[in-house]
Amino acid sequence: KNVYAFVRLCPFILFLQFPKTTACKYLMSFSSGFGSPGTGSCYPATGDLLIGRAHKLTASSTCGLDGPETYCIAGKCFECDSREKYNEYTYPNSHTIDNVVTTFTPNRLKTWWQSQNGEENVTIQLDLEAEFHFTHIIMTFKTFRPAAMVIERSADHGQSWKVYRYFAFDCSASFPYISQGPVINVDDVICDSRYSDMEPSTEGEVIFRALDPVFKIPDPYSQHIQNLLRITNLRVRMLKLHTLGDNLLDGREEIKQKYYYALYDMVVRGSCFCYGHASECAPVRGIETSEEGMVHGLCICKHHTTGLNCEECQGFYQDVPWRPAEGRNTNACKRCECNHHTDRCHFDMAVYLSSGNVSGGVCDSCQHNTQGQHCEGCKPFFYQHPNRHLRDPHICERKCVWSGERCDHCKQGHYGLSEDPLGCLSCSCNTLGTLPGGNPCDTVSGNCFCKRLVTGRYCNQCAPQHWGLSNDMDGCRPCDCDLGGALNNNCSPVTGQCVCREHMFGRRCDQVESGYYFASLDHYIFEAEDAAFQPEVKVVPRPLPVDRQPTWTGVGFANVPEGEKIRFTIDNVPQSMEYTLLIRYEPQLPDVWEQVMVDVVRTGFPSPSAHCSPPYADQQSVSLPPGYRYVVLSRPLCLEKGQKYTVEMLLALYSSNDLHHHPHMLIDSIVLLPVVRDLELFSGSPDRQAAWEMFQKYRCLERSQSVQKTPMTDICKEYIFSASALLHQGCQCDLRGSLSLVCDSIGGQCQCRTNVMGKKCDTCAPGTFQLGPSGCRPCECDSLGSQNAFCHATTGQCSCLPGVYGRTCVHCLHNHWGFPHCQPCFCNGHSQHCHPHTGQCLECRDHTTGTHCERCENGYHGNALLGSGEQCRPCMCPDGPGSGRQFADTCYHKLNSLQLVCVCSPGYKGPRCEECAPGFYGNPEVVGGRCHPCQCNGNIDMHDPGSCDARTGVCLKCLFHSEGHRCQHCSPGYHGDASTQSCQKCMCLPLGTVAHSCVDGECKCDRVSGQCACLPGVEGLHCDHCAPNTWNINSGDGCQPCQCHHIHSYSLSCDLLSGQCSCKPGFGGRTCEECRELFWGDPEVKCYACDCDPRGIATPQCNKMTGRCVCVEGVTGQRCDSCGRGYVGTFPDCQRCHQCFSDWDVTVGELTNQTQRLVDAVDELKVSGVTVAYQDTISSLEDGAKQLTQIIEDNKAQQTLTHSQNLLQQAKYATVNQVSAEHAKAVDEVNTLTQEAQRLQDSTDEKQQQVLLIKHSDLRGASDSIREYYQQSVDAESRASRATTDHLSPVEQSTSLRQAAETTLNALQAEVELKQQLQGERLDKLKKELEQDDLSKLSYQVCGAASGPESCGDCGGLGCAGEDGVPQCGGENCQGLITQSSDMWSKAKDLDQDILKSLKEVEKLHRMVSDARGRADEAKHSAHDVLLKANQSKARVEQTNQELRELIQEIRDFLTNGTNLERIEALADEVLKLRMPVEAHKLKNITMEIRQHVANLTTVDNILAESADQAQVAERLLQQARAISEKASELKEEADEVKTALNESEHAQSVANDSLKAAKSDLNNTQQQLTSVSECFPMCCAICVCVCMHMCNKCPCVRALELEVEPNFKLVSRLMEQKAVGVSNARERAMQLQQEAKDLLEDATSKLQRLKELERDFSVNQQTLAERAEELRGLEKAAEEILHELSQRVTVYSTCL
Repeated sequence: KNVYAFVRLCPFILFLQFPKTTACKYLMSFSSGFGSPGTGSCYPATGDLLIGRAHKLTASSTCGLDGPETYCIAGKCFECDSREKYNEYTYPNSHTIDNVVTTFTPNRLKTWWQSQNGEENVTIQLDLEAEFHFTHIIMTFKTFRPAAMVIERSADHGQSWKVYRYFAFDCSASFPYISQGPVINVDDVICDSRYSDMEPSTEGEVIFRALDPVFKIPDPYSQHIQNLLRITNLRVRMLKLHTLGDNLLDGREEIKQKYYYALYDMVVRGSCFCYGHASECAPVRGIETSEEGMVHGLCICKHHTTGLNCEECQGFYQDVPWRPAEGRNTNACKRCECNHHTDRCHFDMAVYLSSGNVSGGVCDSCQHNTQGQHCEGCKPFFYQHPNRHLRDPHICERKCVWSGERCDHCKQGHYGLSEDPLGCLSCSCNTLGTLPGGNPCDTVSGNCFCKRLVTGRYCNQCAPQHWGLSNDMDGCRPCDCDLGGALNNNCSPVTGQCVCREHMFGRRCDQVESGYYFASLDHYIFEAEDAAFQPEVKVVPRPLPVDRQPTWTGVGFANVPEGEKIRFTIDNVPQSMEYTLLIRYEPQLPDVWEQVMVDVVRTGFPSPSAHCSPPYADQQSVSLPPGYRYVVLSRPLCLEKGQKYTVEMLLALYSSNDLHHHPHMLIDSIVLLPVVRDLELFSGSPDRQAAWEMFQKYRCLERSQSVQKTPMTDICKEYIFSASALLHQGCQCDLRGSLSLVCDSIGGQCQCRTNVMGKKCDTCAPGTFQLGPSGCRPCECDSLGSQNAFCHATTGQCSCLPGVYGRTCVHCLHNHWGFPHCQPCFCNGHSQHCHPHTGQCLECRDHTTGTHCERCENGYHGNALLGSGEQCRPCMCPDGPGSGRQFADTCYHKLNSLQLVCVCSPGYKGPRCEECAPGFYGNPEVVGGRCHPCQCNGNIDMHDPGSCDARTGVCLKCLFHSEGHRCQHCSPGYHGDASTQSCQKCMCLPLGTVAHSCVDGECKCDRVSGQCACLPGVEGLHCDHCAPNTWNINSGDGCQPCQCHHIHSYSLSCDLLSGQCSCKPGFGGRTCEECRELFWGDPEVKCYACDCDPRGIATPQCNKMTGRCVCVEGVTGQRCDSCGRGYVGTFPDCQRCHQCFSDWDVTVGELTNQTQRLVDAVDELKVSGVTVAYQDTISSLEDGAKQLTQIIEDNKAQQTLTHSQNLLQQAKYATVNQVSAEHAKAVDEVNTLTQEAQRLQDSTDEKQQQVLLIKHSDLRGASDSIREYYQQSVDAESRASRATTDHLSPVEQSTSLRQAAETTLNALQAEVELKQQLQGERLDKLKKELEQDDLSKLSYQVCGAASGPESCGDCGGLGCAGEDGVPQCGGENCQGLITQSSDMWSKAKDLDQDILKSLKEVEKLHRMVSDARGRADEAKHSAHDVLLKANQSKARVEQTNQELRELIQEIRDFLTNGTNLERIEALADEVLKLRMPVEAHKLKNITMEIRQHVANLTTVDNILAESADQAQVAERLLQQARAISEKASELKEEADEVKTALNESEHAQSVANDSLKAAKSDLNNTQQQLTSVSECFPMCCAICVCVCMHMCNKCPCVRALELEVEPNFKLVSRLMEQKAVGVSNARERAMQLQQEAKDLLEDATSKLQRLKELERDFSVNQQTLAERAEELRGLEKAAEEILHELSQRVTVYSTCL
């Protein structure tokens, strides 16, 4: 079973596990045991589906298709040119997609496919010509593998797609809603991150298998497995590039050139799948390519199967159901058995099951008057000839077809008694179309009695406009062709297929082909923003809302003022007919726009067969109500297809009752609505008239007029669907902006990419730009620097404020600064550039510097404010800037002598700074020479000329105990940091310091740290104390360790002078390791007092260990109480013995020592054995073995051989003699080394034998060997015993298995025998029951009489036959089932007419229900409309209330936030009276112009420079002018406050805007006069005067000022020409202006009372608004009640049937 399962799975699993050719060999060798392919299943070979299909492989992006493109790899750049196919010699840089197909070239890395630079969304797609089964895909990338990728499949030629697998480096970020595994089921879709790493950077693979080998597939032909493997298209979508992050900060093209997709090769493995019924495949019809290795798609079927994939049986092989071949079972289709009476049959599963799964083939169209499953019986009125073979064509002969006692009329089912010599003819009525019951045809004419919708003599045809002859009650079904999609209501009588219009399909022609769509009625929209208009008309783009549907179409609106005209061009009329013109708009004012003129200009000449004829309704007028969003012209327009029209819309008059000065209207678009009443859908027959009534009843047309569509009823949807079919057109989706070229079949809306809009997806949404394959990019306009959030749709350029530039308006213009309030750079004429944020001038010319280039740079002197020229002159100190000898930053002239004085730079001195100052060195006398500070670390006197060498800089007089060329070190005997003047004297202790470091009591130390050189055990910076646990620093050799006992002493430290440790009680000695004084013994055990005789001791202290007393010479004994050896006498009088005693005593001692050594040797042999005696010999042998091993490891022979090889290599350049000599020498060396190695090997073997002999000669060594051998034998015996005796041993397990097997076999045998016995008994019992049963009862129930020949009567029975030999069962008045069935059949025929009548009633009720449902839908939608309007009204009321509250709050804030009420009132009064510009940008422009004129004032400084005699006067006047300027600045601040108050009051007094515009002309004249005045006073109050003149144009002082400005200007000009003689007049004029400004402020203060009255009016208005708000809340409550009532009615209507 497992073997067969493997063979079944081999097309899927085997090639997944062994993708290469080895899998094929393995499969062939495995299947050889199951017979030849003809005796079992067979399978086509699996191969690469890409071979031969390079033209079917496409990529959405390829580099160099339009021309050479540059790409880079690791800093090196190359060229991609894919305009032609790859050729190694002519086009080596072509990287088209067909390069990935495997070609088995020697170097596959020469060719690859490559995408365009920076493109992330790239798709590779393979389109197959037929259905294939996919196994796996392998892709090898040249670059990084994609960071995110999807593999998808399609089984319907690209109509729908399903995902195989997601791949991502970060699955959570790229595919957040996709599972990351593991795979549980074989068809699970997960995100895999294994193939998305950045490593390897090249030749990284992506592998995907459709069926993972880990899964066991029980049925490879199951539907879900087939769906998983079946493909017609395969595509790989690469969604994200791997980058290094630099592209996020730098968008240059050079960065993009590094990132792209590149693929070396791609292998798509698969096969044509034939369900085991074919071993090879042929090309599909129409496919001519036949490359070697190509996998074809048409199976060459065997086993009597057919089809593209052998998925069905052949026509006459239908006797068994089709099944795939499995293993050795071919499951071949079986031929039908029809006894040679037909060649057609079909398979019937019910027949197959009833036959016991033997035969299911049913013969069709049996000939020779036969019938039956196998054509084995005769038709009615025919009988089987008894003497002819069943396959004989004449087996059936006609029976008698007459009836009656005299055979004078035809039997039922026959007609025409006299027409045929044989008698009556068969009716031949089609049973499907004939009325059931009774005679099927007329007995005379033979015409069949047809059902209601069936016609024809034989009732074998459907009535016109009907189809599908069947057993239905009416016989056929209506064609019901779509009135718009079909040409007519005729259809095929067999299939019901209607005759469709172009690009329509479906049985009813109610579906549109892919790439086409049904247009909605408002499809033809013409946007106002795309129309032609004058500059006064402005386009108002509007971003799409996020949370709701937009109320407009297109980008936005066209803002059309009163009296302006816009022109629409119409050149795409789909059909010549009448159209209703619809205007969509958004009202901006509360009153009705009374008059809008619409004029249609016909630019072409109508054709002779024109649909339209004069008079035309081309001039019409319409009004635009404020409460609506669209309006329809009263009369339709007649337009013709192919003609061009211009619709001019003039907004002539807003309202005669409203005095609004500048009314305007937002126009959205115009729409052409076809007058569908004229279409053939609603004209002609009465049923089409009824359709028009239904169309009007459900207000289907009104639902197409609004932008916001309400849900459409099914009735309206069907009618509009049919009407639109008459105007259908193809999808025109933009390739760049749409995700697919296929649009929505209803409406034609394409599926747009991100930020793309429009029906064709060809327009960027407002706020985006640059339509491309990735959608549109956000504008990202800077909110501060741009006028709005919109940009140019192509370039992305935002609308910048004045002075601002850049695509996103984030920078100031060139020579401007202060974003977003950009202003020109002010640099006193010395520069054109300044810092964009601070305004600081850059690149100052004329030797100037400073924030505004207002002073001379270092090395120059003069006045930089005099403008460009030679105002800044060089300081000659000594040779001037740029000479290489300039040593002063600045200079000046003495006031009395005008002598130039140089301000020398540090380090220089002299009248011209030509010498080095003290403390500096160098050679300033030469060009390029400099004076440098002497590098002495601050250790010299900088005022002392001799502190350092003036030429070399060497330090000569070091201070603070320092020394060196740079005074960088402390002097000997000192330490510290010389650079900080912190050298200190060394303080070393001589007793603790190394002797050579001290001389005459003066010690040296480390010059940096001050550390002295200490003796051992001495520590401290000054070597002045012992280290811990040491003592005796006075020794001169360092400190000694204390060595205190760690237990017997209190601590490890000791006395620094004596070294005595601090002992615990009972212990003594210096280190506390002994007993206390005059005691001996082990202090750990017990100490004893010294018991010495005082007469014979040398010291009172006895031996600390033994207690033995220390005796004087000649005394001995433990207590020193007896004479010693060699002495005689009585203690204490001991005398020395004679000299001979001493001589013999020495001899005896030597003999004693020799004897003791011998005894010790014997004792040692007893312990260590005999081997000890041979220890030296063994050691010698081991040393020899080591030497031998070393020789072998050194491998001198190999070295010699290597040397010989080197000599042979050198032989090319040597003579023959040299080669021979060296070769002989090498041979001798090799022989010598070989002999030596052999001798060493023999010596080693001999030594090993000797070691064994020596070991075995010793009893202990032999015993060890025996013991070792014995243990090995015991271990072997133990293992053998465990194998036979231990629990669960192999022998025991084998015995248990044998016994269990025998037990199981015995049990099975008994069970089988028992079952066999029981089955036999049961069969015997059934046999007896059958023999005993009486069938009479069954015969009586069926026929109404008992069985048997003797019981046959009128009712017949089982075994009974009539006179004609026909079996007889049942009859009249019989009680059997046969008779009852006949009676019921008669009753059923009687009910047929009743059912027909009932069906008519049902159809009538169905119409009533449909009508009621339509009314319910209408009521539901009406209620929904009312609900929406109520919500909109509520929203408008709330918005109005909020706006009023905000206005009141703004007025309160304005009146209460620290503002002088009297001043506000005065200013408001002036605002009501005056005419002035209030735009902030105009005031800014005036200010900027004034500043520019001030900056251009250069004549005054020129005159002052030329008039040296009057310089002092000019300087004094300048100081006075500055004082006046400060006062004027104060006035400017007050004027600014006035301006601020005016700007705030602008919002509360908007009605004053119109009167303020008239001041433009007066403003220009006054501005010119102010500009002239400002030239006299660069720092004066020109700005204040300008603002004041704007505010008080009607004051008396203003007119006087205007009269005085011009003469003063002329006077000032004349005085300036006379060398500033009249500068003092400027001071007087400034004082006059100051007084006028004060008068102006006093006049403003007097108007405060007026503003207080305005405040009271505001309070009254606030109270009125509160009352209105209360009324609005009441209206809101009433609206909610109405809304509640409407909701209840909607609920009632929605439940009606």
